[in-house]
Amino acid sequence: PLGRYYSLEIMLSNASILRKAATTAIRRSMATEAAHKPPLNLYGLNARYANATYIAASKSNTLDQVESELLAIKNSATTSKAFSSFLENPLISRDDKTKNVEDMLKGKTSSVTLNLMTVLAGNARLSSIVGITDTFIQLMKAKRGEVEATIISAEPLNKTMTAAVQDAMKSQFPTGAKVVLKSEVDPSILGGLQIQIGDKFLDLSVGSRIEEVGRTAV
Repeated sequence: PLGRYYSLEIMLSNASILRKAATTAIRRSMATEAAHKPPLNLYGLNARYANATYIAASKSNTLDQVESELLAIKNSATTSKAFSSFLENPLISRDDKTKNVEDMLKGKTSSVTLNLMTVLAGNARLSSIVGITDTFIQLMKAKRGEVEATIISAEPLNKTMTAAVQDAMKSQFPTGAKVVLKSEVDPSILGGLQIQIGDKFLDLSVGSRIEEVGRTAV
C-alpha cells in the first residue's frame, strides 16, 4: 500500500510538471505568434497573401528586404509590357509559370519572396502581385508608425508654404507618428487646398466653395 501511495504521488507530480511545461510552451508559442502578427487587420484575397508574407518575413527577419523586393517586382509589373504580359497571360500553364518564376528569382531574392511568387504562380494569381505588394506596404507603414498625408493644391507649393501647412496639420496626427507628406497639383480646384490624411478628407478648395455657393443659391 505504501509503495502504491508513493507511486501515485510520483505520477501526480509528473503530471503536474507536464502540465506546467505544456502551459509554458503554449504561452511562449502565443508570444512568438503575437510578435510576428501583422499590425493591421486587413481582409480579402490580397490581404491573405500579404499577411502570410508579412508573418514569414518577420519570422526570418527579412521584412525590409522583402518590402524592397516586392517593390522592385511591382515596378517591373507596371513598367515592363513583357513582364506584365507574362503575369497576366492565362495561356501559360501554372507549371510553366512556376518554373519561369524560379528561374527568374531563385538565388536573387529572399526565400520568402520566392515562395510568395511560386505560390501565386501555382494558384494562377500572379496578376495580383501589384495589389498584394500595395497591401504589404500598407502593413509595413503601419509597423513603422507612418501616417500618409497628401496635400493637393492648384499650383505647386514652395518650401515655406509646405512647412506652414505641416505645422498647421501637426494636431491631426497621433503623438510619435512619422508623417509621410506628399504634394499633388490639381488646377481644377482653382485655389485653396485639399488635404487627405489616411481615410479623412478635408476640402478647403475654392472650387468646392463655389459649388457650395451655387447649391445655396439654388
